[in-house]
Amino acid sequence: MNYLAIIGAFVITLSLLLYGIGSITVQRFKLVTQGVLIFITLGVISDLIAITLMIFGSEKGPFTLHGVLGFSATITMCIDMLLVWKLYLKNGIDSVVSKSAVLYTRIAYSWWVIAYITGSLLVIW
Repeated sequence: MNYLAIIGAFVITLSLLLYGIGSITVQRFKLVTQGVLIFITLGVISDLIAITLMIFGSEKGPFTLHGVLGFSATITMCIDMLLVWKLYLKNGIDSVVSKSAVLYTRIAYSWWVIAYITGSLLVIW
């Protein structure tokens, strides 16, 4: 495995932790806090960095089944991040998150975890 892909794998795991903390906090407390903004934003940024590293470190290129799954998961994460920031900019810190936004956050995180597990399994096999 290429060293860029290995570094990307570590960064994607960091993204899993950061985005996971932020999205689970949204689901648990249904509030946009400063911590939620930080964790979700850093999770998305680290995901984008990891994707870049893994694409450059991959011999297969970005157009694989896992690439498409990962791209769609990243898009859902970015939309989730934008929704959270929109709530914050509109209503300020500690804004209440609607049930539909909580549901979207849950779906985005679940989809991203599926893409993460798929990528991990592909590396093993």
